[in-house]
Amino acid sequence: MGRLFGTDGVRGVANADLTAELALGLSVAAAHVLAEAGTFEGHRATAVVGRDPRASGEFLEAAVVAGLASAGVDVLRVGVLPTPAVAYLTGALGADLGVMLSASHNAMPDNGIKFFARGGHKLADELEVRIEKVYEQHRSGEAWDRPTGAGVGRVTDYDEGFDKYIAHLMGVLPNRLDGLKVVLDEAHGAASRVSPEAFARAGAEIVTIGAEPDGLNINDGYGSTHMERLQAAVVEHGADLGIAHDGDADRCLAVDAAGQEVDGDQILAVLALAMREAGQLRKNTVVGTVMSNLGFKLAMEGEGIGVVQTGVGDRYVLESMKEHGYALGGEQSGHVIVLDHATTGDGTLTGLMLAARIAATGRGLADLAGVMSRLPQILINVPDVDKSRVGTSAELAAAVADAERELGATGRVLLRPSGTEPLVRVMVEAADIEQAKAVAGRLADVVKSALG
Repeated sequence: MGRLFGTDGVRGVANADLTAELALGLSVAAAHVLAEAGTFEGHRATAVVGRDPRASGEFLEAAVVAGLASAGVDVLRVGVLPTPAVAYLTGALGADLGVMLSASHNAMPDNGIKFFARGGHKLADELEVRIEKVYEQHRSGEAWDRPTGAGVGRVTDYDEGFDKYIAHLMGVLPNRLDGLKVVLDEAHGAASRVSPEAFARAGAEIVTIGAEPDGLNINDGYGSTHMERLQAAVVEHGADLGIAHDGDADRCLAVDAAGQEVDGDQILAVLALAMREAGQLRKNTVVGTVMSNLGFKLAMEGEGIGVVQTGVGDRYVLESMKEHGYALGGEQSGHVIVLDHATTGDGTLTGLMLAARIAATGRGLADLAGVMSRLPQILINVPDVDKSRVGTSAELAAAVADAERELGATGRVLLRPSGTEPLVRVMVEAADIEQAKAVAGRLADVVKSALG
């Protein structure tokens, strides 16, 4: 069996890769592994289970609930809610386990399973490995130890989850949004009810698009991977800003009043200054990734704020934040983590905090986001090469050194082997777009010749 868990849970085409049998088996395995680890010791185990509105989430939710209950875990079924809401409720309700069914920004045919540990934190890697091992043992014929009678889990619909999560968001909002007009693009996803309700309660005048999920239209032409409709709607309605989420609403991208996109790096920069002003930016440091735009790093350095860079993936950002005690981190893609208020990226919270900064300062989003200038960034994927030799090729190292000398302090080169495909990603940033294109093209040619 290949590795099931990726960087963000288990994902695949629903009912092909991710079947009801797999969902049920992994849920039973998770319950057994956590029991063996002592998580349930001394009390009856409880799990929170939520999903995004994909049609396949209906049968996968049933499978997960059945698996957990059959293993003796009581289940609180919260229905369609964002991933960060499920994480929050797992902690707030004192549950031993959280399960979210979503494939985030992926197209509708996909789905996924993400497990949260007690407190709403991501399950440790070693537990995921153990769950896979136990699942495979029992899939191959080893019998489960099954409770009977009163030992089986009970299933309850926890309808209060929506209001409890909204109340949490309102409780951490630094100021109201009265006077702001906001367009919200919900990607026909998990935040289609939550985000409009939260912004309305905070005092904003709202316009919603992409907020009519039917189980089939999630991420289809709307949301953070399709910004065009939001950009047009902000201009059409004369709004102060637009907010775009992805299917499970752990991301937030924005649009300023002129319809220009504001990415995750710019949002991080705005929030970093706001949190420093409020005395909340611990260690005066923000966490990004190696793919963060160089303009972000230069802007933060200019403001006297430190930047720590991790590998690509919000899980690595979160690990660094938790290990070193930082309060703010995120990715260019819009995963923004405010660790004092969330254990994962929370698109609705991020959007609210961004809007709150606009309301508090009276400055437009374009003005606030202007704290940093995005340097032109060129990304070329070079396929069918031996990606394992990226770090050992002398020819490639020499080419990179030449490129870095040419770019100087206002440019950057990054070569990354893909984690899933036989290709190498060549990323070049420079103050001038034509220079970035030229340098990236030359490096891509060297990657082909040296590693092909």
